[in-house]
Amino acid sequence: MKRNSRLSSTLHILVHMAEKPEHALTSEQLATFIHTNPVVVRRTIAGLRDAGIVTSSRGHGGGWLLGRAPENISLAEISTALGETLLPFSTAPESPGCLVEQAVIAVLDDFRVAAEKLLAEKLSRITLADLTADFRRRYDLIGVSSHAV
Repeated sequence: MKRNSRLSSTLHILVHMAEKPEHALTSEQLATFIHTNPVVVRRTIAGLRDAGIVTSSRGHGGGWLLGRAPENISLAEISTALGETLLPFSTAPESPGCLVEQAVIAVLDDFRVAAEKLLAEKLSRITLADLTADFRRRYDLIGVSSHAV
């Protein structure tokens, strides 16, 4: 099964932004944190801008900033803004006439709904500030600056 790293990459970017909330970071700078192309960064966080999680400005001194304080941004909001499904499977029909697919959906759909609800509840209680604090604690323990990450 292929792992979707979009949420983890986005969280990586947002933790760096939360570390320096007053400094706008360009797509180029953010791309270096996750070893990708700036276009990928812009596509990935466009939904975050639409949700008010980040803001952007163009021109000299422009870039991306958090749209609000990290303690007011939940992981559930981030996931929703990205349009991510966090479970490794979906029960959306792809071949409605397939009897095997119908059986799989019948057996797994209640489980999927319950798992998504539980996951959403948990993610709504974790904020970007929680992630940033843990990141800071870990790097303070080993004496590494966040700029080295």
